[in-house]
Amino acid sequence: MSVTTAGLTPAPTEHLLDGVLLAVLTHTPGASVGWTFDGGVLEVTSEGDLEIRLSVPLKDAVGFWHPDCRWVRTLPADWAGWAHASLVKGAVAGCLYDSHGETMLAYLAEDPVPETIVRFGVSEENQTFVVHLGIPAGASPYRLLVEPRSRSVATAMRTLRGRLRLGLGLAPVQENARVPVYSTWYGFSQRVDAASVEAEAELAAEAGCGVLIMDDGWQRFGNGRGYAGVGDWLPDETKFPDFAGHVAKIQGMGLKYLAWVAPLLVGPEAECFGALEPFGPLTSRPPGARVLDPRRPEVRAHVVKVCAKLIADYGLDGLKIDFLDDAMAYAGQPGEGLDVADVGAAMRLMLDDLLDALGPEVLIELRQPYIGPGMAAYGEMLRADDCPADATANRVQTIDAGLLAVRGAVHGDMLMWDEAATPVSAARQIIASLHAVPQISARLTRLDAEQRGMVAFWLGQWRRLRHLFLDGEVEPGRPDELYPVIVAAREDECAITVSADHVVPVDTARFRTFTLINATAAGRLVLEIGGGPATVRTQIFDACGRIIDRSELRLEPGLCALEVPPSGLAILEGSP
Repeated sequence: MSVTTAGLTPAPTEHLLDGVLLAVLTHTPGASVGWTFDGGVLEVTSEGDLEIRLSVPLKDAVGFWHPDCRWVRTLPADWAGWAHASLVKGAVAGCLYDSHGETMLAYLAEDPVPETIVRFGVSEENQTFVVHLGIPAGASPYRLLVEPRSRSVATAMRTLRGRLRLGLGLAPVQENARVPVYSTWYGFSQRVDAASVEAEAELAAEAGCGVLIMDDGWQRFGNGRGYAGVGDWLPDETKFPDFAGHVAKIQGMGLKYLAWVAPLLVGPEAECFGALEPFGPLTSRPPGARVLDPRRPEVRAHVVKVCAKLIADYGLDGLKIDFLDDAMAYAGQPGEGLDVADVGAAMRLMLDDLLDALGPEVLIELRQPYIGPGMAAYGEMLRADDCPADATANRVQTIDAGLLAVRGAVHGDMLMWDEAATPVSAARQIIASLHAVPQISARLTRLDAEQRGMVAFWLGQWRRLRHLFLDGEVEPGRPDELYPVIVAAREDECAITVSADHVVPVDTARFRTFTLINATAAGRLVLEIGGGPATVRTQIFDACGRIIDRSELRLEPGLCALEVPPSGLAILEGSP
């Protein structure tokens, strides 16, 4: 493999759109290759493997967003930019953008299943930005949705998602996936028990949660953060003498109940290890466990059986299914007894069977990186990856997840904070998750009255603004700036979350009602009034929801400062 893309075998290029050049080729001897581009759909056909090369002149490019970018959102060199996408790892998608945030190249694969090698970055020799897709044989015809230059990454991805959604025929998302969650993970870790969780559930329901997720620790051998005992998926009877009764008690509080499960993992302490060991030769990332190979039909049958039995035996409303991306350990690996070679294709077979076995009413939580468009039919709750107490990561990851979500409610990572922290500090954790569904994981029974009031206030504000956060048009700005000003708008109303000392746009011609959320440490927000002068009624709240000002304010075009406490919010409402 060449160190840089300039050293690859040359291929003739043709103009695609907006200055983007395209080359298609195959490395399979004797195989022909062809392509068409119509209505923004690039369709490539070949009997062999495929390589799709896209290149764009650098001009004013400043950043490249893709589902696996993590914190590298600027311009990598083409010798450093690599991703391995599949059904359970990211997606074949990306946006190159300039200093104004406008896209120079935006694409999304129509079929998210094939294991695809993505190479990308700045070609030093050619002064271009390149994206190369390596697609295995059997994926023909391969369709790539390509969007013309757009005003922002969010705009381009919204259009691409919409085009993809039209052809999927997906059912609406359950209402139960769109309500705040109480999760046991950060509050308890694996040290859960029936009485303690029930006490938390009662307070969580009072605060406005509608779902409880029992995370790792409910199962036998679920101690010490190790996974040597996973695989049998039976309750630890010392913690939960009557697990079904415990589930029913929490459901009686008005909460749906989901349990954590990692059905592709099996450890040597589990009773089933001897029977499953031949199907899991590789170790998983979680210490002490093996990961089962989903390309084996026996493994897929085992996963479906385990999950269906949990729902039936304990009356669960759903499952939090973890570590599906560990299956990528088998990508490209040989093996015996396989009935399908591609991990993505195998996972689709498994998840189709699982969906049939569980039925449409069962809630399933998935998490990054396996929440791409291909998983739309399988999970209603799409959670950001683990980022304990990291408000910046939660904000960035939830927005990233939303850029890809063709269906499903995006959820923030579970929220934790220092119980001795000020409400201002603790509230920042909730604010970071507002543009998704918040999952509370603090021990509510240990919080003082002020912090509990803060939680109830912010969950109440989230419910008031849910139609904007989950259903509105979201514009978060440039990915490399980590989304410091996020605008969620619908009809004549908008909510704006501000996490850095940036100027906040207030368009009085477009919107009548504004909710301005101050996630900075400053005691004011700097507004830029556009759209003409306006008189608004204002309400300003502190982090705990106490009203500190009610007044009428005249907004004149230009810059102005509005006093809003740190972790507080202001509601500005104009005349009808």
